Amino acid sequence: MIDLDRHLSDIVAGDDQAFADWLVGAEPSIRRSLSSFAATVDTEAVLQEALLRVWQGAPKLTPDGRPNALLRLGVRIARNLAIDETRRDRVQTVAPERLDAVIEPAMPDPILRRALEQCWQQLAGPPSRAWMARIQGRSAGRRSDRELAAGLNMKLNTFLKNVGRARRALVACLQRRGLTLEGP
Repeated sequence: MIDLDRHLSDIVAGDDQAFADWLVGAEPSIRRSLSSFAATVDTEAVLQEALLRVWQGAPKLTPDGRPNALLRLGVRIARNLAIDETRRDRVQTVAPERLDAVIEPAMPDPILRRALEQCWQQLAGPPSRAWMARIQGRSAGRRSDRELAAGLNMKLNTFLKNVGRARRALVACLQRRGLTLEGP
């Protein structure tokens, strides 16, 4: 990998283009570093927060002589944010496939079905629209998240954030009712 710290002095000077150039090389690595958290946190939100903190923290960074000091800082910030988010939520998230199966009309457990319907009614706004689009689009088996987002006039990242918010809200609501869903 190319040493992206070649952009550091310009980033410290406040050059937006230098940060954009650094971001092109750094973002995939930071995103990959969050893959183990994908089931428990909104990794897109964590990534965006980490990149903002990298931009703000770059002037304070003292390179240690090894390549990609700013990238290593970004990975550390992102992972720490993901860990904090996991600890803060303390909510066991459920894989979307599991909730999709629970929402199916042929659900045999009437108590779970009633609780889920009540929780669904409490869900509103963009998270509700995104979750419903995903359930309907995935059950049809032919629409990607990108297509679903476009159908709601949302950017893909916004759509994914809203799906995550809906999932967490539904799981939290079910837990308040004493029901816990186990992941796959």
